[in-house]
Amino acid sequence: MAFLQFEGVGVAGLSACVPKNIIKNYQYTDYFPADVVKEVVDKIGIVERRFVDKDTCSSDLCFAAAEKLISDMQISKEEIDVLIFISQTPDYRMPATSVILQNRLRLSHQTIAFDINLGCSAFIYGLTVAYSYAMQPHIRKVLLLDGETRSKVYSPKDRKTAFLFGDGGVAAIIERNPQFGHSYFSLNSDGSRESLIKIDAGGYRIPSSVDTVTEKVVDEYGNIRTDEQGYMRGGDVFNFVIREIPNDIKALLLFAKKDIQDMDYYIFHQANNFMNSYLISKLKIDKQKVPSTISKYGNVSSVSVPLTIVSELMDKLEGKKTLLLSAFGVGMTWATGIIALDACKISDIVEI
Repeated sequence: MAFLQFEGVGVAGLSACVPKNIIKNYQYTDYFPADVVKEVVDKIGIVERRFVDKDTCSSDLCFAAAEKLISDMQISKEEIDVLIFISQTPDYRMPATSVILQNRLRLSHQTIAFDINLGCSAFIYGLTVAYSYAMQPHIRKVLLLDGETRSKVYSPKDRKTAFLFGDGGVAAIIERNPQFGHSYFSLNSDGSRESLIKIDAGGYRIPSSVDTVTEKVVDEYGNIRTDEQGYMRGGDVFNFVIREIPNDIKALLLFAKKDIQDMDYYIFHQANNFMNSYLISKLKIDKQKVPSTISKYGNVSSVSVPLTIVSELMDKLEGKKTLLLSAFGVGMTWATGIIALDACKISDIVEI
């Protein structure tokens, strides 16, 4: 397994931005009867989500989160030497959105800036990259941005995905400080499962065409989507979670020489209530230590783990805390992290 260990580096601050537009799932009945909607929403536990408008991108959400965090932490922008932007819904195919944000945030031309394209595990993956840069002696602060507008890539006419995904953005400041102690990570991938969550067309394997943007009935249940909208094989994803996630968490705990009960909080990817209830039961952990934002934000892909920290733990992270992070998704990729926080600054959530 790909284990990583860091010492004296960590997350100094976190912020989040969500759209003002609230989607109430029980009222999301334009394409499905109310009884069908109720059945789906009751099962997945996602009551509300946030959707951007047509002119707002993930970079806008991250920009607002970054400006809030930099102001609240009273950081000089000259101290930010690295900007990493995580998203599968970037502004453009090119240039990289990170470079646009470097200019928009008025960071130095000497700032390292690049994008990471990965699914729901990407924030944990991104932390390891940010930690690695922050360990370098001449790097002062790393700005890690993670934003998704999944509302733009899933069909509202496909009941398998129509009620799951929302939009959001987060910003994190990572820096060196001996107070952080040790952090541990396990990163994993299995491309043989690429078809479990996927958008088939619109890239360079199957370029955009009239046919790829034409709506089609895709199954015997009458679900409708284009080839450029995402789909998910939910049953297969759940079987993947059962097989891989508890084992990965246990393996990292063994590597870190930690007991699962040593954690102050457990932050799981916000896929749905059913999956997280399974993990809580399987791992035998205290449900009160597992904050959830599924009901009010839905599945915000890689943003869900840090958004849950900002939303639910703002007043609970004084002093030293140890968090276990776990996320999985498109690829398939999955990641587990044990991170040490010390007086982490959590900003109020911004709405735009």
